[in-house]
Amino acid sequence: MEVAMDQIPRFRRGFRFQWEPAQDSYVLLYPEGMVKLNGSAGAILSEVNGQHRVADIVAILEQRFPDAGSLEDDVNGFLRDACQQHWIELS
Repeated sequence: MEVAMDQIPRFRRGFRFQWEPAQDSYVLLYPEGMVKLNGSAGAILSEVNGQHRVADIVAILEQRFPDAGSLEDDVNGFLRDACQQHWIELS
């Protein structure tokens, strides 16, 4: 599956992204459980709002983390994996 820069990611129905103080990390909640996210996953998913295109998310993260260099491949790869896990959908 290919992720295009003009696609808009959205969380699938039943999934909720939030900061969980008890876990000291972002988590993705869904009816069957919870996924504890690492820092990179949390940073990417924090920009998924149903309005930002993939290109917008990349630009926001590159501005937030200027020393990281190009993040396009990392963001695209994570979003592809998140789609395969059925956490998000792309339109």
